[in-house]
Amino acid sequence: MKVHLVDGTYELFRFHYAPSNRDLRHGAQRGMLNTILDLVADGATHIGIATDQVIESFRNELYEGYKDGSGVEPDLLAQFPEVEELLELAGFVVWPQVVHEADDGMAAGAAMAAADPRVEQVIICTPDKDLSQCVTDDGRVVQLDRRRGIIYDRAGVIAKFGVPPESIPDYLGVVGDTADGFPGLPGWGAKSAAKILSRYGHIEAVPADVADWDGVDVRGAAKLATTLRENFDDALLFRRIATVDLDAPVSESVDDMVWKGPGAGFDERCADLGAERVAARAHELFWNYDG
Repeated sequence: MKVHLVDGTYELFRFHYAPSNRDLRHGAQRGMLNTILDLVADGATHIGIATDQVIESFRNELYEGYKDGSGVEPDLLAQFPEVEELLELAGFVVWPQVVHEADDGMAAGAAMAAADPRVEQVIICTPDKDLSQCVTDDGRVVQLDRRRGIIYDRAGVIAKFGVPPESIPDYLGVVGDTADGFPGLPGWGAKSAAKILSRYGHIEAVPADVADWDGVDVRGAAKLATTLRENFDDALLFRRIATVDLDAPVSESVDDMVWKGPGAGFDERCADLGAERVAARAHELFWNYDG
């Protein structure tokens, strides 16, 4: 079997801000339900959807500037618990995260599913670069950018970032991530970080003295070494922030992730959303479903 893990927060944001969305209070929910049904139509049987029920997480305690919900539109923020309930009524497994984040939920779900010998492959459906650290050497865990139709295995991650999956937290720790609200280190750009970390792997393995660097050809190496040395604790903190936490709450087994089909109250909820056609599609898919 294959297991699909979906970044519910990303999908909700994507549909909310889509140019075609003319119903800012409910439109994203219709779009998100339909895109999950697209997975089923393409053959997915075991699906886990992680969401940020609360935008803040334990990372806000680690770093004051980390992202929070202050900039999220009220119409969008109000839809998180609503879409979680909608997807559950549709028969999907949802992992609303409170202390953790959706990224942690997908990572924990990937680890759980990959540990099951019955699982042929785990497909993490998100373009979020944080999740690239979960991609495995053997190809059993891959990342899928559904909008672009690109699957990233280990070679794909290296081609995209210049570093292997295990170095992604280190890479983000020095480069930073503006979307998540931490800056990385001054002067450490994507290209220089990739060259250095592709040689040394992890932040603490980079020699403090640039004279000890070997096999690394980057412009301004001395300055980069000095910056890392003077901001070493910050680099480790940002790496910690960028590292997914596998203790996030998810299903106990992939058996719990089988799509169960529309349940009681689903049709009424879809009618309230003006999503009768999507509801009909869900019933039709379940009628022909072989999960």
